[in-house]
Amino acid sequence: MKLTVFGATGRTGMEVVRQALGAGHEVTAVVRDPARLPVHGDRLDVVTVSDVTDAEALRPYVEGRDAVLSGLGATGRHPGGIAEGSVRAIVRAMEATDGTRRLITISAAPVGPVPEGESLVGRRVLFPLIRAILKEVYADLARSEDELRRSALDWTALRPGNLANRPFTGRYRKAIGANVPRAGTLGRADLAAAMLDCVGDAATVKQLVGVGVAKG
Repeated sequence: MKLTVFGATGRTGMEVVRQALGAGHEVTAVVRDPARLPVHGDRLDVVTVSDVTDAEALRPYVEGRDAVLSGLGATGRHPGGIAEGSVRAIVRAMEATDGTRRLITISAAPVGPVPEGESLVGRRVLFPLIRAILKEVYADLARSEDELRRSALDWTALRPGNLANRPFTGRYRKAIGANVPRAGTLGRADLAAAMLDCVGDAATVKQLVGVGVAKG
């Protein structure tokens, strides 16, 4: 497949690029600084875009693709609308093409409701605390989800819980239309695998998908 990855120098986006190349896909990696992408390959095309909220600038890199994946998001407590602005631009760029429709993005579990089966500590302490600390980040992500819902695209937004840099396992839990209870701390490499797995999974189209650590 021909894939475009936004946020390719981020910790999850870089894993998406690596795994996609390893699976034999052709990848266009959209970055602001090519020097920050230590991934190489014959099927990799690295392009520089300074403003990922500019739909016209993005359109050439989503035209003719089988799917677009975005790892863009805030890196601190003050997101500056990066999730909403980038998703809006990507959506508009894709809708202006002649057929690129599959879009996979990353949101976060605290944007949604506390799942059934969540621990008492999760319900009473962790979810309320992290929502309070990162209120602006989750508001930005919620608005990005709204942009997806309003679009005509075949979108999926993944909602992981806590993330960390961990070795790839290839195993994870997912819940379509809900958060995963007791999601644990998921490795970014496994989140990348979940994103790529969603590309061809019709059950995840126009869905919010919870993702968490595999049991056992």
